[in-house]
Amino acid sequence: MSESLRIAVADDDADIREYLERFIPALGHTVSSVASTGRELVEHCRLSPPDLIITDIKMPDMSGVEAVEAVGRFAAVPSILITGHPDKGMADKFRDRGVMACLLKPVTEDDLAPAIALARRHFEEIQKLRRESAELRQSLEERKVIERAKGAISRRVNVAEDDAYRRLRRMATNTNRKLAEVAQQVLAAEDVFRSIEEIKPG
Repeated sequence: MSESLRIAVADDDADIREYLERFIPALGHTVSSVASTGRELVEHCRLSPPDLIITDIKMPDMSGVEAVEAVGRFAAVPSILITGHPDKGMADKFRDRGVMACLLKPVTEDDLAPAIALARRHFEEIQKLRRESAELRQSLEERKVIERAKGAISRRVNVAEDDAYRRLRRMATNTNRKLAEVAQQVLAAEDVFRSIEEIKPG
C-alpha cells in the first residue's frame, strides 16, 4: 500500500463527484472535501489544505486551472485535471501551476490509481529540485558574504586574506555561530566604520 493521501475533489457533475467519492477510498486514500465549483474548492483548501487535488478543468465560476493556481498562492498542493478533450501536452502546459497529471473522461478506476501515484511522484521530484535550487542559491549568497567579509577584515586589520579567513572562522567557532552569520556582522560593522570615516571633522 502506498502513502495514504487526503484528496480534495471538485466537479460540477454530480455523477463524477460521487464516483470519485466512492473509488478514492477504495484506493486507500481519503476524500478530504468535495466541491461543485472552483471557488468552493479554493475555500475548502484554504480551510484545510489537502495532499492532492482532483478537479474538472471546466466549471461555471472558475476553471480547474484557475482554482489550482489560486490554491497554489497559499499552499503547495499537486493536482490532477479531469478533461473531456484529449490533450497529451496539457499537464506539461500547466505544470508550473501545480498540475501533475490529467485524466480523460470517463474516469475509470484503472486510470485513477496510476494518475494519483504519478502526480504525487512528479510533485515530490519538483519539490526536491526546488529545495536543492534554493539551497544552492543560499550557499552562493553566503559564499559572497564571506568573501566580502574576508576582504574587509584583510583591509581593516592589515593581514593577508588567508589570515583574515582563519580569523573569521575562529570567531565563528568561538561564538558558536555560522560563518555566514559572523561575516554579516563584520560587514555591518564595516558599514558603521565607513560612515564614521566619511563624517567630516568639525
